[in-house]
Amino acid sequence: MSKEKNSVWEVVKVFFKMGLFAFGGPAAHIAMMEDEIIEKRKWMSKQHFLDLVGATNLIPGPNSTEMTMHCGHERAGWKGLFAAGFSFILPAVLVTMLFAYLYTTYGELPDVAPFFYGIKPAILAVIAAAIFKLGKKALKSTELGVLGALVLISSLFGVNEVYALLVAGLLGAFFFYSRNKVSNKEKKQLLPLLLLQTTSISSIATLSTLKVFWIFLKVGAILYGSGYVLFAYLVPELVDTGYMTQQELLDAIAVGQFTPGPVLSTATFIGYQIGGVWGSVAATVGIFLPSFLFVLFLNPLVPKMRQSKFLSYFLDSVNIAAVAIMVGVLVEMGTQTLTEWQAIVITALSFIVTFGFKKINVMWTVIGSSVLGWLLLMI
Repeated sequence: MSKEKNSVWEVVKVFFKMGLFAFGGPAAHIAMMEDEIIEKRKWMSKQHFLDLVGATNLIPGPNSTEMTMHCGHERAGWKGLFAAGFSFILPAVLVTMLFAYLYTTYGELPDVAPFFYGIKPAILAVIAAAIFKLGKKALKSTELGVLGALVLISSLFGVNEVYALLVAGLLGAFFFYSRNKVSNKEKKQLLPLLLLQTTSISSIATLSTLKVFWIFLKVGAILYGSGYVLFAYLVPELVDTGYMTQQELLDAIAVGQFTPGPVLSTATFIGYQIGGVWGSVAATVGIFLPSFLFVLFLNPLVPKMRQSKFLSYFLDSVNIAAVAIMVGVLVEMGTQTLTEWQAIVITALSFIVTFGFKKINVMWTVIGSSVLGWLLLMI
């Protein structure tokens, strides 16, 4: 029992610390997890981590947060799953709630941009390191390399990443299937994946705490994509019904972008605006609860998928597609970030530290880059 408690406590410490410094979006969060969980702590094999990344990209919700739950489950079972997710989310929720209070009290957001200027360039190096490590594991054949290149091209042209992953997985599975006979029993094991369907969102008349929870529960159950996709879901629910202005909603999305942890902490900010403290709690629980349930359902299926030849091919194809999408994110972030000499200097130094001093924790790279960015802006 004491060993189990120690494992859960270890999960809490690891992911709370990560939640404090997890800037840069899902690709950066997964890169940090690869460094902390696979390289340093070796909680699971690199192959299993890749399988979890690929499979998680196909379900709704904040995928990097769902990956923390998978990692926690590997270390401490179902208790670790909930401990990891909660610990990772908590710092973002607390910081976002503070911003919500300041916004409500003073009518504007505090100017924190100088402190975040250096973080995005550093994240480029963190993501690049993860791509290099995971890519070596995912690139098992020339055919998979070609598939990954096609996904990268489609990603750069704006193809929805979920569609790209699913199509790549199916194409790869059927391609390799054509060279290796697979039994009908194994084919049927794909059916659970095809049952993941979405439902539409309907508007509601009033906004009690329970109904705030219901709005965000529905969104959390069907949401794919970034915080800006969340904006599209919430406009008819909150703006068109007069509960928030469009500018207030945009400000809420912005808070989710520059606070650490999952972007969906935006829900905490919005909940506070429309329902105070209890509204923020209801919105936060509502938007993240489906992710806990999805991961609880998906986690035991991934090893079984690997045991099936057909689904093993599917996972291999999704894995290389997921790495390709990370490359696309890196390219997009690079073009947006490397526009000033300060950002280029921070990026170069971050690459040197990340690839040249591998024992340095990536969180120190993030903190150091934040301080350096602030100093360079003062010049």
